[in-house]
Amino acid sequence: MTAPTVPTDSADSTDPGDSQTSDATVSSSGSGSPAATLLASPRVRVGVPAAVLAAFLLIAPSSFDGYGISLLSKALALGVLAVSVSILAGYSGLPTMGQAAPFLVGAYTAGVLGTHGHTIGVVQLLCGTLVAAVFAAATGLVAIRTRGVAFLMTTLALGELTVTAAGEWRSMTGGTDGMYGIPPVQPLPGMATLDSDRNVYWYVLAATAVIVAIAWRVLRSPVGKLLLACRDHEARMRSAGHPVTRYQWLAYVAAGALAGFGGVLMCTVNQYVSPDDGSFSNSAMVLLAVVLGGATSPLGALLGAGLIVATRDWLAGPFPGHGPLLLGLMFIIAVYAFPDGVAGIRFRAPKRRGGST
Repeated sequence: MTAPTVPTDSADSTDPGDSQTSDATVSSSGSGSPAATLLASPRVRVGVPAAVLAAFLLIAPSSFDGYGISLLSKALALGVLAVSVSILAGYSGLPTMGQAAPFLVGAYTAGVLGTHGHTIGVVQLLCGTLVAAVFAAATGLVAIRTRGVAFLMTTLALGELTVTAAGEWRSMTGGTDGMYGIPPVQPLPGMATLDSDRNVYWYVLAATAVIVAIAWRVLRSPVGKLLLACRDHEARMRSAGHPVTRYQWLAYVAAGALAGFGGVLMCTVNQYVSPDDGSFSNSAMVLLAVVLGGATSPLGALLGAGLIVATRDWLAGPFPGHGPLLLGLMFIIAVYAFPDGVAGIRFRAPKRRGGST
């Protein structure tokens, strides 16, 4: 018996980023311009924005005050959550409105560990990620058997149930008042405690860079191709013998683990956790971040989360109470101006006059 294979036609074996790359290459080949060819290179399209973002994040602590640095740390934590939504909505074709639930589970795991004297950051990250993965594995058995609007509503219901449970379980979570007085963490045993916003920022930045790099590498591997094939040609994949439901359940678990990782980081930044961290508004906000950044781009998801936090907590400062209005306007503009998200923006070199050389 031969092993099942993924459909191999051009529409099935490439992800959106690859297809866009080939389109750009074809369109630039007519001009024959070296600059156009360079701009069409996937390394340039991904590497240049990544380098610019990295440079900004590295110089930010010397350019912002404590409040600005704290906002950047929160944006990074929400960015990890947005990357987890990208795995489900972009790669698996499962748009979710309840991804803040494993995020909340990871945050509470870190809070419980911290209040019981376990303040090692790496231990909190590992435990929060593991508990969130177990939570996603259990809830995924229910959610993953649905599709479309049914999946959207199922994840929304699971998220609301999680928030309600957190609010009622006062002995563990502190109820609706939340869990406060969480001590600062030590990144590794023997290291100093993170007692300033700047130190917390560097820790969150390092953890985010590592986990996003891992996610990006996995999604660029055959695993990402497999998820895209299941998203676009589920019936063909099933007929070829692939266990599509199992693949998507594993993606759901991986996305839940990633969300839990982000929840731990948010707990580290705030030193406080409440049921509101898993609310519908947070789930909707990160889904908006993915739409803004690009559904199949981890880097775009990070940028989208940064835009959301900047608009809600900084740009809306002069307009108290109008944060949701500004977010709505930004969403409408982005949908019309950048239908593929920020990551879908293409730069083309101008064609030379007088024919190609």
